[in-house]
Amino acid sequence: MKAVVFDGTQIEYTDVQLASPGPGEVLVDIAAAGVCHSDLHVVRGEWSVPLPMVMGHEGSGVVASIGAGVTSLAVGDHVVLSWVPYCGKCRYCLLGRPAQCELVATVVSPGGVLFDGTSRISRSGEPVHHYLGVSSFAAQAVVPESGAIKVRSDAPLDLIALVGCAVATGIGAVRNTARFEAGATAAIIGCGGVGLSVVQGARLESASVILAVDVASDKLDLARKLGATETLLVTPGMDVPAEMKKLVPQGIDYVFDAIGKIATTEQAIQALGLGGCAVVVGLPPTGLTARFDPLALAEADQRILGCNYGSTVPQRDIPRLVDELMSGDLDLESMVSARRPLSEARAALADLGSGAALRQLLIP
Repeated sequence: MKAVVFDGTQIEYTDVQLASPGPGEVLVDIAAAGVCHSDLHVVRGEWSVPLPMVMGHEGSGVVASIGAGVTSLAVGDHVVLSWVPYCGKCRYCLLGRPAQCELVATVVSPGGVLFDGTSRISRSGEPVHHYLGVSSFAAQAVVPESGAIKVRSDAPLDLIALVGCAVATGIGAVRNTARFEAGATAAIIGCGGVGLSVVQGARLESASVILAVDVASDKLDLARKLGATETLLVTPGMDVPAEMKKLVPQGIDYVFDAIGKIATTEQAIQALGLGGCAVVVGLPPTGLTARFDPLALAEADQRILGCNYGSTVPQRDIPRLVDELMSGDLDLESMVSARRPLSEARAALADLGSGAALRQLLIP
């Protein structure tokens, strides 16, 4: 099959071989794959991953075949791929926290393989690694059964690819991580695919104020379309927390850093109102450290929360999000800046890195 392989120096659209699904695994014909900043972190060398690998961790498709022991899926099912193929048996899964599944940790870090410790992908007889247990930048993918979430068959197969990462992360950050209360105020720093999903999550959870913050005016225009009530265009030298506080004088209850730079994480904390909560959603490069004033945090009764995959429970949350898309409560089409052939993956990543694109869908 055709796939996009990254070897540490170049991104190549090339032929690879894909083995049949093993026990507890399914083969999925990929309908669409979303291009995410997590893919960009890998290309930039900011995250350490096993190489070479087939890229992509956000996708959707149709089940083409199933391995032995698979009971929850059948050939022809429409699925959203989840990079948290949880085991359902470890301590964290039993606590209702599959995003921290101990078995998933073996796939994600150091990663590159499926649960039996081997890859289903090869090239010229040599193994090629999976990315986050998904590898959706390909015509097909073999994933664990719990990594393919069955959804309704009338939903648009290309659009629902976004639910697998950006939308589940952004809306989950509001619903699951922050446990947002109706009537609370929210601010979102960064209006890319995840940030715009946070905006929609705040709208769905009945925020009284939704302040969108970004350096690009077109992204702020889109944020207003998706639910933002206030916007702040960041300019060089601006005291961002101070300007945010001016726009929400009653105090910001929740600030979501959807970028993951050290500066934006620190801004999120500094912008909080009394009793406020900063939620770190965007992921920075490995090894960086942010600073905050612990005395000010304690005196103001504030909190800082980390957010991995929107604290999502995939089997529960992903079908709900697809239902909200179909009911018209969730707008995903506006978040798609381009649909491109899979062969244009390199250009799509370049456009994402330059800020010229929001969510792009690669279509095999």
